Amino acid sequence: MTRVGFIGLGNIGKPMALRLAAWEGGLTVFDLAPEPLAEAEKAGARIASSVADLAAECGFISVMVNTDDQVRDVMGEILGAARPGTVVAVHSTISPDLPPRLEDLGGRHDLLVVDAPVSGGPMGAAEGTLAIMVGGTDEAFAAASGPLGLMGSEIVHCGPIGNGTAAKLARNLLHFVSFTATGEALRLAEAAGIDLTALGKIVRHTDSITGGPGAIMLRNTAKEIEPGDFWLSIFEHVHALGAKDLGHAIELADRLGVDVPMAHFAQDNLRSALGLPPQDVSTSSTNGREQ
Repeated sequence: MTRVGFIGLGNIGKPMALRLAAWEGGLTVFDLAPEPLAEAEKAGARIASSVADLAAECGFISVMVNTDDQVRDVMGEILGAARPGTVVAVHSTISPDLPPRLEDLGGRHDLLVVDAPVSGGPMGAAEGTLAIMVGGTDEAFAAASGPLGLMGSEIVHCGPIGNGTAAKLARNLLHFVSFTATGEALRLAEAAGIDLTALGKIVRHTDSITGGPGAIMLRNTAKEIEPGDFWLSIFEHVHALGAKDLGHAIELADRLGVDVPMAHFAQDNLRSALGLPPQDVSTSSTNGREQ
């Protein structure tokens, strides 16, 4: 069984690499910081003297560095040392135009390249429960699946090279826009005299039941819902509840003098976000039953 390598032992990279310590063919690691290297060595990994040293002996290489430039530099060293057929999985969140270039460079040296960014944080990395979004050919995905399966429990082939990165960017867009909206909600709650830590417990509790933003991510298209579609009545109900509650939240914000621009944006755009057709104003209603 081929040896695996891991480059970049940061907050997420180190626990990912430690999961690979169980790989039957052995693990080689490289990083510029000595502390995570020592921990990996205790787990049974060999410490490489350079990227090239690692690439020369590994048939699968994970790359988890920070920036596009660092990815390019690491890839350049791998190209000069790796054997034909080596699989390179780039886990870094990089610019969307870089993965196809990496695949092209790798192809010229008979390497298989996938972009395979991850979601789940250090905890998911330590537990081996990361979601790993993979872009690349069927051949490359199949060749990478074994080591990736030790690091994640949700391994998704998102399509050709670059689609892993696109999936990660879409996922993080939702993540950080939600954080921005959370800040707005916290300001409103604080102005109303609500205990914010208690509110946080409520949100985490209910999101664990309903699924949070992911609860509406059930259709296989973002296009407008067609008449007669199963989801039409369900999402009309979601919109009715949302329009009512957003209206009340904005009313409270106005009374308390809290600026809530994202709430206004959501009020104006919730229907289209849900994939619902434009509402007939003459028959519209915000009445909805509470769940």
